[in-house]
Amino acid sequence: MSKLCASCFGLSIDGFGAGPDQDINNPLGVGGMGLHQWFFATRTFQKIHGDGDGATGIDNDFAERGFDKVGAWILGRNMFGPIRGAWPDDKWKGWWGETPPYHTQVFVLTHHPRESIEMDGGTTFHFVTDGIQAALNRAKEAAGGLDVRIGGGTATVRQYLQAGLIDQLHIAISPVILGSGESLFAGIDLLKLGYKCTEHVTTPAAMHVVLEK
Repeated sequence: MSKLCASCFGLSIDGFGAGPDQDINNPLGVGGMGLHQWFFATRTFQKIHGDGDGATGIDNDFAERGFDKVGAWILGRNMFGPIRGAWPDDKWKGWWGETPPYHTQVFVLTHHPRESIEMDGGTTFHFVTDGIQAALNRAKEAAGGLDVRIGGGTATVRQYLQAGLIDQLHIAISPVILGSGESLFAGIDLLKLGYKCTEHVTTPAAMHVVLEK
């Protein structure tokens, strides 16, 4: 059965999923890249973005799991790019160049309509203006029985959590303090929503925690 998952989500010790002041030079906000150092070193990441010669072990195992059986993705608009408001043109096509790492259909939440974009490598970005449930319905249909993964950002994961729609959330808590930014859990009662911790493993780079309903 298809599940909605948020996987490999980097979190600071003080609970932030992104730093402040996102712009084209700081796609994850100031200091936000530090949340993902555990991931950058893995063989999984290096196969996608590097020379393939990354580290194996527990961190890589969680990274691999994050891509297993994923048939479609959902992204918040800030994860797609730094542009705010109405799209000025069609030039911006994401942070990833001509070959994004998704290789599936990706549904981007936005308040402003835009035509779908077909990219190299099998990724197609669709822009959804009628809310998180509509995006999930379309993503599940596109996934064809496989799982749907939320790629972030923090506000998007929060929306799906608050609605009780996420079946599994994997967070990687990095030894980083951001001080400010986007809080993941502030004001969210995970117990009331029915979530429980089903797995927790610590490595030198991160503490991996899995929450499920």
